[in-house]
Amino acid sequence: MKILLFGVSNVGKSTVGEMLAERIGFHYYDLDDEVKRHLGITLEQFINSGNLKERDQIRGSIINHILQLNENIVFAITPISYPDSIREQIHSEDNLLIELYDTEENIFSRLVFRDENDVLYTDDDYKNEHKEYYLREIRRDQEWYGEVYRSLGIQNRLFMNNDSPSKVTDRIIAEYKLNSRED
Repeated sequence: MKILLFGVSNVGKSTVGEMLAERIGFHYYDLDDEVKRHLGITLEQFINSGNLKERDQIRGSIINHILQLNENIVFAITPISYPDSIREQIHSEDNLLIELYDTEENIFSRLVFRDENDVLYTDDDYKNEHKEYYLREIRRDQEWYGEVYRSLGIQNRLFMNNDSPSKVTDRIIAEYKLNSRED
């Protein structure tokens, strides 16, 4: 079985995905980490290479590669604007597609930054100084990627309700009966 977690940046895909994989005994993959590993560059370098469509095609080929692995996985998928390269591969009886979503304010509260070396950091003063900008960007991302996810036929949506990653993980396990699977 392959569980694919979709959602906008900072919604909690990586944290929940890693916890979910550990709890159900699956391998965990994060698309950002896989991009860095496959290309041997930082995310900053990747973001500054090519255009968005080209980067999404690269992401798509990495997603397709991971989905071909013969193992049970939880995969946190970075938002993709041009999903044609993954459209067919993600739809399989073996794949469970889930979009995680939350309110703009809750996502804003989890907002973190990455420096040019991919080190995560927080800067609450800066974040709060530009709060309206970030809330607007989060809202736009949710609208845009929500449309992309609908176009991909992702029907499973989980409202995180600002719950802890542990509680969200519990809800996913219960809702999709993941404890009872013998994959």
